[in-house]
Amino acid sequence: MAEAERSLPRSPAVAVAEPEASAERSRRDWRVRIRNVLYPVGVVLGVLVIWEAGTRMLEVPAFLLPPPSAIAVSFIANAPLLLFHGWITTAEILLGFALSIVVGIPLALAIFLWPTFSRSVLPLLVSSQAMPKVAVAPLFLVWFGFGLLPKVLIAFLIAFFPVVISTAVGLASIEPEKIYLARSMGFGATATFFKFRLPNALPSIFGGLKISITLAVVGAVVGEFVGGDVGLGYLLMVANGSMDTRLLFAGIVALTILGVVLFLLVELAERLAIPRHIIAGDRGVHETA
Repeated sequence: MAEAERSLPRSPAVAVAEPEASAERSRRDWRVRIRNVLYPVGVVLGVLVIWEAGTRMLEVPAFLLPPPSAIAVSFIANAPLLLFHGWITTAEILLGFALSIVVGIPLALAIFLWPTFSRSVLPLLVSSQAMPKVAVAPLFLVWFGFGLLPKVLIAFLIAFFPVVISTAVGLASIEPEKIYLARSMGFGATATFFKFRLPNALPSIFGGLKISITLAVVGAVVGEFVGGDVGLGYLLMVANGSMDTRLLFAGIVALTILGVVLFLLVELAERLAIPRHIIAGDRGVHETA
C-alpha cells in the first residue's frame, strides 16, 4: 500500500509547495540564528557604550576602572605577552580537561555498573566538592613543585566532577522500552551497552563536558594564582601588583575569549558526534522562537 502511494504521481500544487515550504524553513532558521547572535552582541555593545560614557563623564580614575577603549588599546599593545602566557594556560586547561575525561568516564561507568562501588565512592566524591580547591593547591605545590603538573591537577580536580555525574546519570536514564527492544532483538549486555545505552547517554555526557571545560579554565587560573610563574593567571597577579588595571582587564578578556573558544570546540564535537540530537534541539528552539 505504501509503495503504491509512493508510485502515484504528485499533483503540481504539491510539487511546487514542497520547495517553497523548505525554503521558508531555511529562511526562518537563518532568522533565528541571526537573532541568537545579534541579541547578546547588542547587549554587550550597549554595556560597553554605557561603561565608556560613564567613566568619561564621571572622570573615574583609570587605575580604578579604565574605559573599554583603554582596555582595547592595552589588549592590542600587549598581544604578544597575552599570547605567550595564553598558550601556557591553554595547555594546562586541555591537559586537566583530558585527565578529567580519562578518569571521570571510567569512574562513572564503574559507579553505574557496580552498586556497591557506587555506595562506597559516590558519597566521597560529593563531599569532596565541598572542599575548597584553593586550600588544596598549596599541597600540590609542596608535593609536585612549581611546574606544569600542579596546575593540571588543580584543573582536573575542579573539572572532573561534572563529567562523572553527567555520565553516570546519562547511562542510567535510558527508557526501559529500549532495553526491552534490545533484548527482543537478541542483543547481549555488551551490544546493548554500545548500541543503545551509550548513544542514549551521549547528550548528557557532552553536557557534562561543556561544564567541565569551563571549570578547567577556573582550575588552571587558580593554580597559577597560588604558585605560577607563567600563564594568564600569573599575568593577572603581576598586573594587580603593579596596579596596571588596563592590563588586568585585558587578561580577563583574554581568559574569557579562551573559555568561550574551548566551549565552542566542545559544542562542535557534540554536533559531529550526535548531529540528530542537535538538529532536533534546534528545531524545537526554532518552533518556540
